[in-house]
Amino acid sequence: MFSKHPKGLPVLFFTEMWERFGFYLMLGIFTLYMIAPDGKGFTATFSTDIYGTYLALVYLTPFLGGLLADRFLGYRKSIFIGGTLMGLGYLGLAVPGNDMIFYLSLLSIIVGNGFFKPNISTLVGRLYDNEKYAAHKDSGYNIFYMGINIGAFICNFFAAFLRNNYGWSSAFALAGIGMFVGLAWFFMGQKHVKEVDFITPAKPEDTSISKIMYIIFVPAAIAGIIGWFLPTLVFGTTFFSESTDAFMFACLPLLYYYFSIWKNGDKKEREQLGALYAVFLAGGVFFMILHQNGSAMTLWANDYTSREMPAVVQGPLGELGFAETVTSEFQEVTKVDGHGTPVLDAEGKPIITEGPHPYLNNLPKEEWPKEGESISLLNTEIFQSANPGFVIILTPLIVVLWTFLARRKKEPSTPGKIVLGVVVTALSMLIMVGAVMVGGNGASKVSALWIISMYGVLTFGELCLSPMGLSLVSKLAPPRFTALLMGGWFMATAIGNKASGVLSGMFITIENKAVYFLINGALAAAVALLLFVMLKWLKRVVKEHTGGH
Repeated sequence: MFSKHPKGLPVLFFTEMWERFGFYLMLGIFTLYMIAPDGKGFTATFSTDIYGTYLALVYLTPFLGGLLADRFLGYRKSIFIGGTLMGLGYLGLAVPGNDMIFYLSLLSIIVGNGFFKPNISTLVGRLYDNEKYAAHKDSGYNIFYMGINIGAFICNFFAAFLRNNYGWSSAFALAGIGMFVGLAWFFMGQKHVKEVDFITPAKPEDTSISKIMYIIFVPAAIAGIIGWFLPTLVFGTTFFSESTDAFMFACLPLLYYYFSIWKNGDKKEREQLGALYAVFLAGGVFFMILHQNGSAMTLWANDYTSREMPAVVQGPLGELGFAETVTSEFQEVTKVDGHGTPVLDAEGKPIITEGPHPYLNNLPKEEWPKEGESISLLNTEIFQSANPGFVIILTPLIVVLWTFLARRKKEPSTPGKIVLGVVVTALSMLIMVGAVMVGGNGASKVSALWIISMYGVLTFGELCLSPMGLSLVSKLAPPRFTALLMGGWFMATAIGNKASGVLSGMFITIENKAVYFLINGALAAAVALLLFVMLKWLKRVVKEHTGGH
């Protein structure tokens, strides 16, 4: 696999695989941990708000981390700083009970990801600047991307085993250990990437870091602080929540700045920027839906999906600790109202009562385990392995499809693939509407094939959209705005991630879950329609300014 590639590729491949192992292991159990009585005991609404805020910030910090590496720190040093902060953050989450440590750990992961994520990807690209390997650059990135998805696929099985047998802390601790294993691998192999770790001197037309801080981050921070307090002071209540209001206000100066550089650009730049902003919109709405996998879709898998395993595997997997065990005996459960929302006490904590295991609530009593018996359930986090699993399966198939169509001169243009990706994203939500209808809106559980099929369709949309979007940013961005526009892609992703948390909060409050999935689908369909109307223009701009199609 690595024979035709630089010796640094396997170093970066396994470093990234272990980093993503920890990142997605934590994400797979994050919401479950927050709502569990033996976890943080937060309400589902509060948990989805934290989830969305965390993901939004995780995708904002790479912009600044990349700039600091470019101008000051270099890439290897940034990777070590970022990986260390992330590893410490995961280990901090393993400390039970202390809310301050919980939030500081999340902050450590957020900052660490900003230093780690953009810079290891940059090193991959630089390995192929050598003429000897230049022809293999695309396949090198494909191999690297496979490492990401291998880590994301296998981690949830480890998380399930550990939390079933040893509790939440052990699973979070493994995420931290995985991160430090990746750093150790990187340390031992860094001699193979040392020659491409150099700082390129800034050009006169490059935007300085001090200017970026002055025109983007400082106004955003001030606006965020205003957004946290202003709605409550003026209206007596928040628009959504303190964190969501703060994030919305913080985005306003950022959006205004990106509008201003479009307005003040020349004709060529305005075309390039306009096309990129359309791509940002596509990416934002896609990640808004995809990243509900750790919030709303986790809640769907947990409460509305049949997770009982066939008898032939129930026993062995249960004995090995790879399955949750449920009995009909009453135990401590979170008290909920008629909409499934936790009932809070005077201190705002969920009320814990005696009752059947929550899984049994919408399961006919005749299917409950008999006294003295139990049933084994597939852990909820395992469903989050569906998306990376489908990436691994579908990527070579899609490469073959595009090659087949290209030979017949019918391959869609790059903007056409992006539009197709958004359309497919919208259609994936119709699968979940069908699941709601079959289950009588949560009255009974539905087959796991519904949510797995949804992830399969959504992953096809991802492979049409995500690689193309990031590629277009690097190709279309005017040279003097390259870093800022790469930051714009991350900002669009961050806004989509925050929106995923807001929508997931609606999942809890909307009684008819079909309406919820239709709202998601309608938002994606509206963006797809807008892009379809713009498609002819987008194709022309891409062709004129990149030489592509």
